[in-house]
Amino acid sequence: MRFLRRNADEATPTAEESPAELTPAESSRTPGKGRPTPKRREAEGKRRGPVPPPPRTQREALKRMRGNKQSKEERRAANAERRERMMAGEDKYLLPRDRGPVKAYVRDVVDSRRNLMGLFMPLAILVFVALLVPSAAIQQYATLLTAFMLLAMVIEGVVLGRMVVKRVRARFPKDTTRGLSLGWYSFIRASQLRRLRVPKPRVSYGADI
Repeated sequence: MRFLRRNADEATPTAEESPAELTPAESSRTPGKGRPTPKRREAEGKRRGPVPPPPRTQREALKRMRGNKQSKEERRAANAERRERMMAGEDKYLLPRDRGPVKAYVRDVVDSRRNLMGLFMPLAILVFVALLVPSAAIQQYATLLTAFMLLAMVIEGVVLGRMVVKRVRARFPKDTTRGLSLGWYSFIRASQLRRLRVPKPRVSYGADI
């Protein structure tokens, strides 16, 4: 009996021999990976693979160019789609100077009017041609016509700028864009040919804006 009791006592561990209990913080701690975390550049290099060596011959270079032909076509298609959306007036694809509802409203106001300033580019071409003609009378008349047209365009630009600023302040009372900036934007828009304006006009002549 003593022999059995002794074996039972030896099988039961004492408090000193039992392993220490883990605290909640120690039990929830994630064990380390045993290696340093790779840098972002190293990880991207592993995903992309090693950089291919430069082509040794012209034939090898041509093969690589033919292999990248599809990517070039995709880029061309993406650029064409981006330009198409920009011409359509989607705010995401416009230049920063053309973004926002205020600039869109200014464009609509300008595009709904027939402006004398739209003849600025044809007038410049006409003056250049007149200077090539070896006739003093034609050059004199061309100079007078150019001076008169430029004066009329400046007056029209000032009137258009004031009108645009007034209408913008009435439509967007919380807008803080400077009046000079709005007037200059409308002047530049009006001085371009209608078919060359970017984005394309979305209103017709005489539209009620």
